[in-house]
Amino acid sequence: MYSRAIELAVGVFILLGLGALFLLALKVSGLSLESAGQTYRLYGEFSDVGGLRVRGKVSLAGVTIGQVKSISLDPQSLKAKVEMEIRSDVNYLSRDSIAVISTAGLLGEKYVDISVGGDEETLQDGEYFDSTQGALNLEKLISNFATSKL
Repeated sequence: MYSRAIELAVGVFILLGLGALFLLALKVSGLSLESAGQTYRLYGEFSDVGGLRVRGKVSLAGVTIGQVKSISLDPQSLKAKVEMEIRSDVNYLSRDSIAVISTAGLLGEKYVDISVGGDEETLQDGEYFDSTQGALNLEKLISNFATSKL
């Protein structure tokens, strides 16, 4: 009887541990069990995405407002076309807003940071950011500095 209770407690403990590992894996991978809710799509063309990934975050003033849906190469402009999925409650991004690919920390993950402009008109579903700034390529910068090409 006593060993049966211990076995049951160990089994419950292992199941709780596996559940915690599953939730940790979801958190680290960027996936979520909750639905995204209502969203709309915005696009940006960048000269260099430098490690930005699908499901990367899109933030405004440090607050996550969406995620990167897809990254592709535009054959006309030969730039990276980034499709962003923005929460529908964030419907005040002005037409002159700027999308910048930033890095979380020195060697952290890449994300799209949006700076809101002052225009009265707002961006609508399917529109492009007029102003974008690609990722800072640290390797090129160090290489140029080392060879004195700055």
